[in-house]
Amino acid sequence: MKMQRVAVLLLSGLAVLLVAADEQKPAAGKPDADGFISLFDGKTLDGWEGLEGFWTVKDGAIDGHETKEHSAQTFLVYKPRQFSDFELHAKYRFVSKDGNSGIQFRSKVIDPQTFRVGGYQADMDGTRAYDGGVYDEAGVAGGRGIMGPRGERIIWKADGSKQAEKLDKGSDELKKEIKENDWNEYVIVAKGNHITLSVNGHVTSEMTDDSPQALKDGVLALQLHQGYTMEVQFKDIKIKPLDSK
Repeated sequence: MKMQRVAVLLLSGLAVLLVAADEQKPAAGKPDADGFISLFDGKTLDGWEGLEGFWTVKDGAIDGHETKEHSAQTFLVYKPRQFSDFELHAKYRFVSKDGNSGIQFRSKVIDPQTFRVGGYQADMDGTRAYDGGVYDEAGVAGGRGIMGPRGERIIWKADGSKQAEKLDKGSDELKKEIKENDWNEYVIVAKGNHITLSVNGHVTSEMTDDSPQALKDGVLALQLHQGYTMEVQFKDIKIKPLDSK
């Protein structure tokens, strides 16, 4: 969303691009004492890009909003870099009673014009039906739909088959830990082939992906799902890259 200021000077017949110093700074700040890098400054969408008219900053949070009549399957994409192994923390809430959203990770932009993104998604929705599960957005991870349902530990094997077992808390029990019309904290840990999602301190989904369609790295993005009149917000977004060894 940030426009870059560029000046062109002609020196000895050569065009030289000068970018203002403050424009060269990466959107992400320096790591804190725990190694986390903030991805959102609470004031601007610096470092993020999305479809005009769907994203803004409101009350110190990234605000995604649309009406059913003017909706799109679109995403706000974090542009400065891609991530492979990491621990990500973010708070989210649905201002509207309905809607669907998610945090994309190890994903790719499949339509730059509409900011359509596909890949692993930490799912969430206004009715708390899907929060805490892993979804294969746009089929980029092999068209596997709900890959890691809330309340389950899933192993996707190299032959494409999967093995499932229940976590200590089931989906219905975990749903009670998710707040309506209030802030929830998502934690995503992706290291190698293993992914763990937690909401409000409770592990909601574990997934090991050894399939040929497993995603190793990619962009981070926030979703607005087409077909809703909705408003969703995100804040306190920070990430710690992890050693893959």
